[in-house]
Amino acid sequence: MSPNYPLVLDVAGRRVLVVGGGPVAARRAAELAVAQADVFVVAPRICEALSELVEAARVEWEAREFSPGDTAGTWLVQTATGDATTDAAVASEAAASRIWCVQASTGAISSAWTPAVARGADGVLISVSGGHDPGRAKAIRDAVAAGIETGHLPIRPTRTVPNPPMGSVHLVGGGPGAVGLLTVRGRHLLAQAHVVVVDRLAPRAVLSQLADEVEIIDCGKAPGHHQMTQDEINTVLIDRARQGLRVVRLKGGDPFVLGRGAEEVLACQAAGVPVEVVPGVTSAISVPAAAGIPLTHRGITSSFTVLSGHDGIHQPATDSTRTQVVLMGVEQLGQYTAALIVAGWPTSTPVAVIERGWLPDQRTTVGVLSDIREKTAERNVISPAVVVVGDVVALRTQLGDLNGWQS
Repeated sequence: MSPNYPLVLDVAGRRVLVVGGGPVAARRAAELAVAQADVFVVAPRICEALSELVEAARVEWEAREFSPGDTAGTWLVQTATGDATTDAAVASEAAASRIWCVQASTGAISSAWTPAVARGADGVLISVSGGHDPGRAKAIRDAVAAGIETGHLPIRPTRTVPNPPMGSVHLVGGGPGAVGLLTVRGRHLLAQAHVVVVDRLAPRAVLSQLADEVEIIDCGKAPGHHQMTQDEINTVLIDRARQGLRVVRLKGGDPFVLGRGAEEVLACQAAGVPVEVVPGVTSAISVPAAAGIPLTHRGITSSFTVLSGHDGIHQPATDSTRTQVVLMGVEQLGQYTAALIVAGWPTSTPVAVIERGWLPDQRTTVGVLSDIREKTAERNVISPAVVVVGDVVALRTQLGDLNGWQS
């Protein structure tokens, strides 16, 4: 007979009898203890795992054989003695008292079964019965658990709660734009989100994987054009969280690398809104890597500097041995390279400008300080792009493009 009526039980504070002292009984007792059941173990001897539970006062143990009357006052019985006669006696007494009994050793004739379980946030619990095939149940359970953890399963709450508690804001670094470079934590939070506030350079392809009812707010900032001001973005984050909603602020790169993430965190904290930061793969490092340019290399340089194209040209670096990485610097490229030359950098210093790093149409333009502006103009190089200045750029001729993602 196969299980045919799945049911989730609240055993917190309720007495549950476990008969047996081996590893199987220990696993069942531990699971029941996590569920806050009042666990009573009967067995002449117990294994080390059960002994640890007893020592931690998580279960109660009597060192003896099962006796008639042990099932009295219990809500559930689990028997795992390994002895068919004893297990049958336990099950028979439980049945006479109309108490559900799980027989670990003889599941085919058991009145109840313990499934393989996967747990997620907010009380999400997936139980899998393998039709008396524990290995199959565990394999399915593990696949479901992976889907929950990585955000590939829809785990966002859908039931409306009267007078909802305060929601939350999660600043998720989306990396350079490829969905595959999102962190597991970021994907998990997106699967739970009610609202996603998204930047222009975030991995927007992931939005098509969200449920239709998720509110998408586009606050993309193109050069010279902002759909929303920073204050307006802060207001939206706080407003939605105060409605009891889960808000993901999906950013390109990393929230704390030229991403104004700290400003948004401070605004949420000032408003009493719970806020979390999930780091992302910053384009300052990942985009050069996609073009075959390491920012450091033994024998060439052991350090690098990351600059904003809006601000960095006012303070050109004088150390020509340190790799320079410039974000948002296409429009100011001519001014910046000229400033480096004035600061003493050799005009022959290699420069690379990588457009749309990690995306299928990634393109790299290579030159030197004295001619890179003309080369980028000839090729109509546009933002988003990352500029790399330094001798490490020459390694690209050996390494080549290393972009393996096609999303």
